[in-house]
Amino acid sequence: MKLKEKRAYWAKNRQYIYLLLGIWFFFSFICSILAVSFLNDFQILGFKLGFWFAQQGSIYAFVIIIFVYVYLMNRLDKKYGVDE
Repeated sequence: MKLKEKRAYWAKNRQYIYLLLGIWFFFSFICSILAVSFLNDFQILGFKLGFWFAQQGSIYAFVIIIFVYVYLMNRLDKKYGVDE
């Protein structure tokens, strides 16, 4: 892989990481800490939504983020010919 391709690969990788870290921050900090009182006005499965995000929802979001990152990186690796 040429230097230009390596830089493009890592630039796209960083873009994915920043995007997914932003989503992680939203669910872990905003929904689970800062917006709890607002989210508690709503319910999901009989639980207040703020409580649900703090206890279970953010964990689901984290697992989904992991699978999305794996999917995106596999696709990026194939594009640049560095897949297994």
